[in-house]
This record gives sequence, structure tokens and C-alpha cells, in this order.
Amino acid sequence: MDWTRGQTIGRGSTATVSIGMSNRSSEVFAVKSAELSNSEFLQREQRILSALACPQIVAYKGCDISEENGKILYNLFLEYAPGGTLTDAIRSGTCLEEGRIRSHTRAVLLGLQYLHSNGIVHCDIKGQNILVSKDNEQGAKIADFGCARRARVNEDDEGKPICGTPICMAPEVARGEEQGFPADVWALGCTVLEMATGRPPWPDVADPISALHRIGFSSDTPEIPGYMSKQAQDFLSKCLIRNPGERWSASELLEHGFVKEQNFKLSTLTEPETYNSESPTSVLNQQLWDSTLTSCSSASAKERIRQLIGEGSSEMVNWAWDETWVTVRSKEPGGIGSQLDCNLSSAAANVVPIGGGASRISAAEECDMDIHIIIPDPDDQFFST
Repeated sequence: MDWTRGQTIGRGSTATVSIGMSNRSSEVFAVKSAELSNSEFLQREQRILSALACPQIVAYKGCDISEENGKILYNLFLEYAPGGTLTDAIRSGTCLEEGRIRSHTRAVLLGLQYLHSNGIVHCDIKGQNILVSKDNEQGAKIADFGCARRARVNEDDEGKPICGTPICMAPEVARGEEQGFPADVWALGCTVLEMATGRPPWPDVADPISALHRIGFSSDTPEIPGYMSKQAQDFLSKCLIRNPGERWSASELLEHGFVKEQNFKLSTLTEPETYNSESPTSVLNQQLWDSTLTSCSSASAKERIRQLIGEGSSEMVNWAWDETWVTVRSKEPGGIGSQLDCNLSSAAANVVPIGGGASRISAAEECDMDIHIIIPDPDDQFFST
């Protein structure tokens, strides 16, 4: 396979995301890369995505192994969404018109229904992990499966670590009890609130530790705006039930009037409406959105909160292309869509040298399966004043 690497559009603690283009078909795609020696999480993501086929989930395009600047890289090829993420759209327009929210919500629910029917929990649903097409015709797609896992099927799985973004964690996840299908539904409810208000579900919480404590150990639920329709308010009340056993499933929510039988296209909707909602009294640090926490469910909540350390940085993704392109040639035949053997044992046969590329800091694109939290620069804030 011949492909060309373009600008780096995202960088996390262990992976980068860049634009790629097939030299044979000129297809543009996203390339998620990590050093081969530290690519276990990326290979896990590849195993999950390669088995999925759903219009509401970012498409898997293949993978390969190459060498760049003396480093052996594992590359995961994914569908490219030039429209950016839901969070990008929200930041540019404050909040979204309710018709658009309904359509995006239905698309995400269809993706979650597919995942859950196949025994997979996404574990990190949020606006930053929902991609939208530039013309809106293809709707929303679930992306970033770095935290995804098979659902727990027996008690032997109890020791698996939890993972996700504190501000969108369900109460049972914040307490370290379980992370199953209901946790994705809670996170969807938080994402709907993000779309409707342009702010986080807990606007008065200033840091991840406070978020985990309030979500996990209080009786509170995120406030549902009174200006939303009665249908929307009822839908959110079904998503944000603290007891995961009582929370509605993705399949049940697809029958709710708020999202049922949507017969319109996103491209026919009006531009996002700016609601006259009150801004929070204090600025929310971006760390509440970008922080990804993993911990062992057997650890106490107090111990997990103490383990929230680290630092990082974040900025809006710049989708512009630049002149720094390099060509990659693999010994594997076929195009991007071919199924490639990307196991460690086949690394030597696939390594080819390529040049360097540009770099740009962005939000974390993956979740390490260790106790780890990424806290961006405090100057990079969700709201500007």
C-alpha cells in the first residue's frame, strides 16, 4: 500500500493523529500512530474497530507498521471527518438548535445500540468523541475506541480498570463499581446537555476530583434546562437516572418520542440557535473534558481520587493542511481497506523508513490502561471571556 502522511492534527500522551492520503485512490483518511513498543492500546482499538460495521461508527480502514525518524510506528487508518467533532461545533456556535440535537442524539443511539448488541461498551462518550461530516449529510459518528472494552460477563472480570472522562462519568463508574452499557447512556445524556447548553453537565464543578466526588457520592443529577422541550427534558431524565439498573437502554431510548422516526436530514436543518442562557459564574478548566481517568475497580474511591495526577495540554483541532507530506510504501499488497496483519510478530517484515511530519498539540486521543489522568494547561479554558 502506498500512502502519504500529512499534517499532524492531534497528539496525546502516547499517540498522534495525522491526515493521510492513498496514492492509488486519493482517498483521504486519518492515521492514528504510536510507537510499536507502546501500541497495545492502539492494537486493542484495531481489534475492536475491525470487527465493526455501522454507519454511526467511524470506519476502520486498515493498519500497518512503518519506521519514521528511527522509530517503529504502528499506524491505524480511520475514516476522516473534516467537519470535526460535536465539541468543535458547540464551541463555534455556543449551543445547537434542538432539531439538530435530536438528529445527532439518534445517530449516537444507533451506534450505541449496535455496540451494546455486540457486547461492547465505549466507555468515553462525549462531544469530543463524536465526529460530524462537514456537510452534515452523513450525521454523527462515534469515534475513539481507545477506552472501549467487552462488557463484563462474569465476576472474574471485576478487576478490569475503569476508564473515561470524569465530567461525563456515570455515578457507578465514579465509584469504581462497574462500567457497563448504562454508563454509555449516562454519558450520552451529558453530551446532549453539552449540545443544548454549550457548557458542561456540571458547570459549577471546577476540577476532576470535585467532579468524581459529586457524581459518585451525592444524590445530585445534572440540571436539565427549562427552555428545552418537554420531550427533550423527559428524554434526559431517562438517561440521567443515578441507578444504572433503572436507566433506560439505548434500544429503549430509540423508541422515545424525542428521537423516534426522524425523517429529516441534518443538511436541511437551520443553523445552530444561540439560547439566551446564563453563563457560569466561573471559568471551567478544559481539564474536565480532556481528562481521561483509568483505575482498578478494586481500589477504594479515596485511593482513586488521590491518584489523579499529571499534566497535559489541549487546543482546538486545526484541520488545515500544510506542506509537510511524506510518502509511505508498505510491502503489503492491496489498498487501505485490506485487512493487514499488524501483530508484533510481523513487525520486521512491514517496517519501511519514512520522513518526519509536523506536530500540533491537541486533546488526548487515547486512554492508557494505567492509573493516569491528563490535565491540560489551565490557560486553555472551555469558555472565553
